[in-house]
Amino acid sequence: MGPVARAWLLVMACVVLTGCSGAQSMLDPAGPSALAIAQVWWWMLGVATVVTLGMVAAWWLAMRRRRHSDDAVSDHLATRDGLRWMVGGGIVLPTLAITALLIFGTPAGMHQLPLPLNGGAEPLRINVQARQWAWMLHYPGSGVRLQNELRLPVGRPVDIHVESEDVIHSFWVPRLGGKIDAIPGRTNIIRLQADQAGRFRGQCAEFCGLNHAHMVMTVIAMPVAEFETWQAAARGAVHD
Repeated sequence: MGPVARAWLLVMACVVLTGCSGAQSMLDPAGPSALAIAQVWWWMLGVATVVTLGMVAAWWLAMRRRRHSDDAVSDHLATRDGLRWMVGGGIVLPTLAITALLIFGTPAGMHQLPLPLNGGAEPLRINVQARQWAWMLHYPGSGVRLQNELRLPVGRPVDIHVESEDVIHSFWVPRLGGKIDAIPGRTNIIRLQADQAGRFRGQCAEFCGLNHAHMVMTVIAMPVAEFETWQAAARGAVHD
């Protein structure tokens, strides 16, 4: 491998690896829901890589064998192999892939559903209203309202009740979980949880107009005691 090729591979590796971390990387999970999604993604990447290498190897062997056979034998092999590829690649492989995806992907999606909990603290409810082009957040019971900023306690499930004031938006905090659409006239619920304190980035993942790219939010995961102190202070400011 020449120096140019090595330099190109190094650049590509750096580009790929930079996407594996950061405030908005789904491959750098900070909660159970995001972790489950990332694990499914890595398995999908691994299986896709194996299948791709297998296809390349099969193609190489087929071309090599064809060069060393006469035309009659080559035509017979082509017909036989064509049937095998149709059945194996068109029926068996997709069936296995979809079945495996359902088996491993369904539990990952369960993390995001607002299901009853077996013990522990009740989920914190936060109402989120999307509008062009901002996120309006309300903490029921405390009267605290924020714009483009979501604060939540570490280690506690949070049920996000999402709705839209105008067009369809999509609520997404990649390091904490998957997406859910904000639809006018409908309330959708997604459960998130942060397992570590820090700042993350949320994004509208549905094109919603001219300033769609600027419809972002800052997500701040705080230790429980710090979160309660902040909420009490914010509640006092609201009532003053």
